[in-house]
Amino acid sequence: MTEDKVLPLHPPGGRSRELASDPVVEARASQDAAWIEVIRKMDETYADLVRYQVDLEEKNSSLEAAQQFIASVLASMTDVLIVCDAKGRIQQVNKAMETLTGESEATLKGRLFQDLLTSDCQPLAGQLVEKIRAGAVGDCEVTLCGRGEKIPLAMNCTCRYDTRGRRVGMVLIGRPVGELRRAYEALHLAHSELQQAQQQLVNAEKMASLGRLVAGVAHELNNPISFVYGNVHALARYRERLARYLAAVDAAGLPDELRQLRDELHVPKILADIAPLLDGTLQGAERVRDLVQDLRRFSSGQSGERSRFDLVHVVATAVHWVTKGARQDLRVDVQAPAVVQIDGHPGQLQQVLMNLVQNAIDALRDIERPRIEVRVDVVDGQARVRVHDNGAGIAQDDLVRVFDPFFTTKPLGQGTGLGLSISYGIVNEHGGRLTAANHVQGGALFTLLLPLEGAA
Repeated sequence: MTEDKVLPLHPPGGRSRELASDPVVEARASQDAAWIEVIRKMDETYADLVRYQVDLEEKNSSLEAAQQFIASVLASMTDVLIVCDAKGRIQQVNKAMETLTGESEATLKGRLFQDLLTSDCQPLAGQLVEKIRAGAVGDCEVTLCGRGEKIPLAMNCTCRYDTRGRRVGMVLIGRPVGELRRAYEALHLAHSELQQAQQQLVNAEKMASLGRLVAGVAHELNNPISFVYGNVHALARYRERLARYLAAVDAAGLPDELRQLRDELHVPKILADIAPLLDGTLQGAERVRDLVQDLRRFSSGQSGERSRFDLVHVVATAVHWVTKGARQDLRVDVQAPAVVQIDGHPGQLQQVLMNLVQNAIDALRDIERPRIEVRVDVVDGQARVRVHDNGAGIAQDDLVRVFDPFFTTKPLGQGTGLGLSISYGIVNEHGGRLTAANHVQGGALFTLLLPLEGAA
């Protein structure tokens, strides 16, 4: 019987040590580990790329939004914006600059900003560059060559710096001076109107005080003038009786002593002089009475009821009052019928006529031979008064504005612009019409039409 051979068993780990010590196996394991590391690194790199892409897209969106915001701000600016480099070459402009010059930003880029200014501003532009380098420049007025016209600009300039604080250019912002001038003119006009309104209030108060004073004076004068007027009439009657008595005495025969006394006292001459003396006194009293009535009529204003009066007398009184203190060489020609009776307020219409005559005198301030013609007549059932002067006339643009409140061509402080406006309203209340025009022979012509029977 053969004895079975028992094969010896491998010691534990013996085969593994043989495999581990195999260089091929070790190389493959190393390659696998390297590929795993590469894959891991690729995954990390891809994750970083994805993150960077997201950040880049967010920053790009923010940048586009900022650019759109800046572009919208630049487009909405009404002021001119010019961005230049350090040598003054234009790098960017806004929409307002394109509108003023009529050129696009592409055609303006690269040009010196001095070339856009007028020739008389070139020396100032050279100094402006040096001043900008030294610091900011404010409110420097220059003239820009626009679309076939010169546009004055109030320019503000400053330097432009990079992130390191180095000067890389300049920024110029200009506002058209025309807007500033219009704003200033509007402010000046409002201030002038305020001053005129204040002056008008002062004048109104003065006129009210003057009216009260004139009314009081007229009332005080009326009583003594009435006494004088009545007494003169009585003296005229007494004079007639005395003359008849002395004539009768002379006819009866006087003694020599009385006849000699009569001659020494010049009684016949005194009797002859009494008549003209009384007539002159009576005429003076009547003149004073008429003046008192005119003063009372003028001070009455709009008070009182409408009455029937003589327009010719009112015209003559207004012309006399206004021209009394006028220049000596002024010639006033008044042509009117004997009487023109109309209904209304004589004091108000006298004020209208005084305004018209006074305006005519003011228009003749610089005329060598001043002349005013006043014509009163009746046309088509209406009373017509025309006041014509030989001045320069009314400007064409002012013809439609002469009756506007506060409109005046006189210097500040010499007119409130209310005389013709008030006159226009008074005439309308009387049912009439007041017009202004330039006469064919030169000068201004104001025509006043009033109904003979009162306002319709």
